[in-house]
Amino acid sequence: MIENLAAALSLVATWYNLAAIAGGMLFGVVIGAIPGLTGNMAVALALPFTFYMNPITGLLLLVGLYKGAIYGGSISAILIKTPGTPAASCTVLDGHPLTQKGQARKALDMALAASCTADLISNLTLIFCTGWIAAFALRFGPPEFFTLICFSMTMIAGVSGNSPIKGFISAGLGLLTATVGLDLMFSTERMTFGNPDLMAGINFIPVLIGLFALPEMIRGLTGDQAAQVAPVDAGRLTWTEFRGSLKTILRGGVIGTLLGAIPAIGPAPAAFLSYSEARRTSKNGDNFGKGELEGIAAAESGNSGCCGSTMIPLLSLGVPGDPITAIMLGAFMIHGLTPGPLIFKQNAPLVYALFIGILCSSFMLYFAGRGIVRVFSKVVNIPKRMLYPAVMVLCVFGVYAVNNSMLDVLVMIVSGAVGYVMLLTDTPPAPFIIAFILGPMFEDNLRRSLIISNGGYEVFIASPISWLFIALTVASIAFTVLRSVRKSQAARCGA
Repeated sequence: MIENLAAALSLVATWYNLAAIAGGMLFGVVIGAIPGLTGNMAVALALPFTFYMNPITGLLLLVGLYKGAIYGGSISAILIKTPGTPAASCTVLDGHPLTQKGQARKALDMALAASCTADLISNLTLIFCTGWIAAFALRFGPPEFFTLICFSMTMIAGVSGNSPIKGFISAGLGLLTATVGLDLMFSTERMTFGNPDLMAGINFIPVLIGLFALPEMIRGLTGDQAAQVAPVDAGRLTWTEFRGSLKTILRGGVIGTLLGAIPAIGPAPAAFLSYSEARRTSKNGDNFGKGELEGIAAAESGNSGCCGSTMIPLLSLGVPGDPITAIMLGAFMIHGLTPGPLIFKQNAPLVYALFIGILCSSFMLYFAGRGIVRVFSKVVNIPKRMLYPAVMVLCVFGVYAVNNSMLDVLVMIVSGAVGYVMLLTDTPPAPFIIAFILGPMFEDNLRRSLIISNGGYEVFIASPISWLFIALTVASIAFTVLRSVRKSQAARCGA
């Protein structure tokens, strides 16, 4: 053990390894802040550059890119209401309202603090609990996934604003949109209208940018004063404000860590689930969506909590936890390394060196973020006649770059029109996004479970994990109903 740690320190403690982490982090933050350019794209583009690097240097570069991009998505989400990455789609809900109040710097500081803290939790879990978490993740089959997604669906009520009916209508539209493309089981076409480009389904990035970014620009260009942004104040996040959200950050980090270790979940659902739980339990729950620092803390801790734990199934089982770790699996294979149980015996010094580098990345993210935030916080001072065209160009470029498809640009424009109608009718877009993300997983795991059980519904109550999520779903629904009743009673008493 001591020999392996000493060898690991000699591997990682070199200037070019530290430079690889820092450079990857900075580049990842910039990529993540540009709408449409996701962490997947950044890691994929950087993969060829790792061919001629030492294995540990190349892997640390990719890790830095991944973590930087996840955090970077929050910057554009907060400043211009345009999530740079899908993981930042929840950060928009409270981040941009704070910017409109002139507290952009404070919102960015909270996003950075929450991201770094949750990332540290996830990294420590990766180092000390890899075996246990991997064994837990292996127990998830289609029925367990289905009940987990049912529980996740209950967060739609938490982001529906003052009108649950409009929230459920928005979610229904999201589920309907998610069915476009080939049927997951039988590969039959659904709502493709004879267009072969729609057979692969509708991409998430253009929908996300269209729903959040374009309505804000349209509202600003039409002269609506509500879209004007107050000047950025000089205030920064205080220790008291951070400490007040620490419980939420820790809970979000745990939620992100657990969901990140389960393959195919990803940071976006983790962010929304963390946000929903924070809103349900916070004394400031009614302020969520109106510019609440705790909302940013919940969203950013949820998505950043996934960063380290997605490596757990990759290293312990050889199974990628998300598309980015699938790319990283390729990086391992390129350097003659095979992730799985044997890697801890055959290449223990390299694994420990990777752990040390990943742990260092949490601290590097903080210092890199501090420097970048100081620059990006000035974006809101740019005149709208210059800012909106630049943002529009970035949106079109980012959306087109995902698949090199003009169809994605058209989807973004249509989504923007739908989003503007939602804005005019006070219909929340967040339930649409949640349903669009979870819809395919909901349908796929339901049908696979029924195939396994030959149509029997008892498969959903056959394991303790399923029972746990069923109980959480019932409790969440009951709590939501009870809270609505109390709010109605308080409103009648006040009247």
